[in-house]
Amino acid sequence: MEDGILSTIGHTPLVRLTRVFPDSSFSLFAKLEGFNPGGSAKDRPALYILREAMGTGAIKPSTVVIESSSGNLGIGLAQACRYLGLRFICVVDPKATAQNIRILRAYGAEIDLVSEPDPVTGEFLHARINRVQTLLQTIQDSIWTNQYANLSNAEAHYHTTMDEIATELDGRIDGLFVATGSCGTLRGCAEYIRDHHLGTRIFAVDAHGSVIFGGKPAKRLIPGHGSARRPELYRADLADECLRVTDLDCVVGCRRLVQSEAIFAGGSSGGVLMAVEQVKERIPRGATCVAIFHDRGERYLDTVYSDEWVAEHFGDIAHLWQGQPELEPRMLATSHIAGRDNRSSSHA
Repeated sequence: MEDGILSTIGHTPLVRLTRVFPDSSFSLFAKLEGFNPGGSAKDRPALYILREAMGTGAIKPSTVVIESSSGNLGIGLAQACRYLGLRFICVVDPKATAQNIRILRAYGAEIDLVSEPDPVTGEFLHARINRVQTLLQTIQDSIWTNQYANLSNAEAHYHTTMDEIATELDGRIDGLFVATGSCGTLRGCAEYIRDHHLGTRIFAVDAHGSVIFGGKPAKRLIPGHGSARRPELYRADLADECLRVTDLDCVVGCRRLVQSEAIFAGGSSGGVLMAVEQVKERIPRGATCVAIFHDRGERYLDTVYSDEWVAEHFGDIAHLWQGQPELEPRMLATSHIAGRDNRSSSHA
């Protein structure tokens, strides 16, 4: 049992959305992970990874914790390390927002900035991971929590996120929509669904320009989902279907959530909502679906919720959320079938 602020991680609200799709024939619930104390779903694996490593002796009071993160996981680790009395170094790149850097520093994290992308791939993610390896070699008694490969990342969502959802809905979950990045949430939820024979159809929500489910990398404006490399936690059978969303989808989805449901959610949450939009006509009448909203909107005030930023990148698009008209077909990403479309009835 955790003490203090860490005891508040998890048990986030699950609320029914009744206004954003007013004419839908199915029930849609949102798991509001922004209610975690560090502001995102990443608080769960941050604490779980540290506790597991402390339990095995891999992390001692003297150990230096290192992670590559430009946002939520870094903040979750900074919070947990501050409470647990651990030194934490967060490797970031120039795309990290000034607000996130200030939050990390407020928790006492040390910031290690990688200023140039990897010369081979041209990606900052690869450069950050290379910097982590250098730090591990130069700092005695240091450990990389490695969100991309650490099974504790997925186990945190298996034992908490998905268990909370299943318990509250008595295991009746026909569809689950989850954004993918490290694949920790996706894998933990998928393995829980498989092990408990819930029969839930899993929709992985990925960004256009991400390589997790194949395709070529491309520039992305909004963090929180997608990746320039396929995480080690990825497995081809985790999702029944991959739905790709654009940066514009994220903006429109977030603005619609605020306007219709008064939910102030982060960028990937808007993408998840628009993934539901893509397939809502295919969802059976009377079905119960859950969308995981990973974080809050405050960290996107300079992007998703900035009228000036939106106009600069997308033009005048306010009509796409004002009054909630049907979105123009060209604004909607197409779905991409991946993985387990032909699973047995006990899993699909």
